[in-house]
Amino acid sequence: MKKILGISGLYHDSAAALIKDGEIIAAAQEERFTRKKYDPSFPINAIKFCLEWSGFKIEELDAIIFYDKPLLKFERLLETYYAFSPKGVKQFLHSIPVWINEKIMLKKLIWKNLKKIENFKKRPKLLFAEHHLSHAASAFYPSPFEKAAILTIDGVGEWATASICIGQKNKIQLLKEMHFPHSVGLLYSAFTYYLGFKVNSGEYKLMGLSPYGNPFSKRTKSFIKKIKNEILEIFDDGSIWLNQDYFNYATGLRMVNEKKWEKLFGFPRRMPESEIKQHHCDLAYAIQQITEEIIIKMAIHTKEVTGLENLCLAGGVALNCVANGKLLHKKIFKKIWIQPAAGDAGGALGAALAGYYIYFEKNREISPFMDNMKGSFLGPEYSWLDIEKTAKKFKANYIKYDDFDKLCKDVAKLINEGKVIGWFQGRMEWGPRALGNRSILADARNPEMQKKLNLKIKYRESFRPFAPSVLFEDLEEYFDLNSRCLKYI
Repeated sequence: MKKILGISGLYHDSAAALIKDGEIIAAAQEERFTRKKYDPSFPINAIKFCLEWSGFKIEELDAIIFYDKPLLKFERLLETYYAFSPKGVKQFLHSIPVWINEKIMLKKLIWKNLKKIENFKKRPKLLFAEHHLSHAASAFYPSPFEKAAILTIDGVGEWATASICIGQKNKIQLLKEMHFPHSVGLLYSAFTYYLGFKVNSGEYKLMGLSPYGNPFSKRTKSFIKKIKNEILEIFDDGSIWLNQDYFNYATGLRMVNEKKWEKLFGFPRRMPESEIKQHHCDLAYAIQQITEEIIIKMAIHTKEVTGLENLCLAGGVALNCVANGKLLHKKIFKKIWIQPAAGDAGGALGAALAGYYIYFEKNREISPFMDNMKGSFLGPEYSWLDIEKTAKKFKANYIKYDDFDKLCKDVAKLINEGKVIGWFQGRMEWGPRALGNRSILADARNPEMQKKLNLKIKYRESFRPFAPSVLFEDLEEYFDLNSRCLKYI
């Protein structure tokens, strides 16, 4: 019996995942315990949960695997600053102590934090998986495919910013990589920053803002043209070249050269919380369209070099569900499977799975009809006693239902009356999407509901979208999607 703990952290979206003989036992992000969104700290609480849920102690584990290779990342940082020198010398000197602690001394840092959880005597194996291998493993191994193409796209791992692999049984073969500083994820993050949102957490806001752009306006068309002419070049295989004169992420504290961007687009960077105007929406639309174009080209090239019918996706860019929808409609692949925690949190799971199948060379059991993610309900759950104790602690009014059917009928009635319901059941979701166990429920037919939820419940920007839910058998009545294909998405 092999018991493996996967860890991601120290950048953003720290997480832990534990597997036993290839079965995913538990997985959770640190933010769910600290209540700090995208918490980058070492995932002590997430690891504690995984161990408690599984019943294993640290010294009983066969391996602990970190989701990237710190020395390789340190090499990239050094080479990048050397290539751009003397630019960024001040930032380089400021960052060196942090890098030494988090990259060179990472083993010591890991053991030190694990000792805070448990005073173990025997140390398990400590391994490090490459960042994009962790992404690829998180996408392929839980999928229902015996063989599949794997496309990973994100900001940057060690050197890679995108990769194409083939997964077959328990093996993953790397075919192609795109390297830093040329990155679809960093390109999208640069526009996230310029439009006033936070990098590594506000990209979904940029995606939500993009539909409010005017696709037919001269300004929007001009933005697309300027981006393609000045900022990047897109090649037929989906790889890109970024003009570093416009960016500052390689050696600086900011994503972009704001003066150059202001001259190019005709307006300054939007400051966070300031008013969103139409030109902001138009620029969001422009970069979303360009990102979709790049992803489609990458997918076409992936099909060309692999010749396979199934595709697995991971990496932060794979959370761009609008682009995923366009990819589905293109029918480049017959079946698509996307890791629900496609960002860095999912790297914890991918690292653990890579260790099991690649390092320990274990056979892979495949379920052809469903994935092995257990519906992505892999986090903690709470008993009725826990819930009642919390309600009493905060002096909340409550009614305890013993009849689940009556509870559902009463909730449906409240939703129909325009009320908003916080729905809490079972184990917590793994990944950033609410899937029904920790969800806000409201009537999607009500034209005022989206605005009400954003402004009065979530206290967030009015343009932010929500995901409507329908019965699976009614899917094609409401959405322009093929339900057969969606069994694998």
